[in-house]
Amino acid sequence: MKKILTTLSLFAVIMLCSINSISAQDFVYKPVNPAFGGDTFNYNWLLSSAQVQDNTEAEDTDTNGGSLDFFTESLNRQLLNQLSRDLVTSQFGEEGLTDGVYTVGDFQIDIASTFEGLSISIIDAGTGEQTQIIIPYF
Repeated sequence: MKKILTTLSLFAVIMLCSINSISAQDFVYKPVNPAFGGDTFNYNWLLSSAQVQDNTEAEDTDTNGGSLDFFTESLNRQLLNQLSRDLVTSQFGEEGLTDGVYTVGDFQIDIASTFEGLSISIIDAGTGEQTQIIIPYF
């Protein structure tokens, strides 16, 4: 028993003497992202990691395909809008819209006066879709 107490006492004395030499290291946070002060060499790693996780499909901007198709559709829309605007502008006035059937591109526009009001039916000849707008009388 005396041997155990001596060993424990000796161990306690050694521990107390070594406390002065024990030191801790400062905890320093360094960000990984270069945008927040991290190392600039992490940029390529972060970019490749983000590209691997990106599951959205890139838009086709091929000069022969996507952008030319987009330009053609945009031009068609602008022409149809201009023609429609000209049609309505020429028809509006003192008398209002004139009843009749008009063709604008692939669209057939039927204007008729009804009891509910002015009925405008727009029919897409390509798909067969139809839209009807009724402007009530006041």
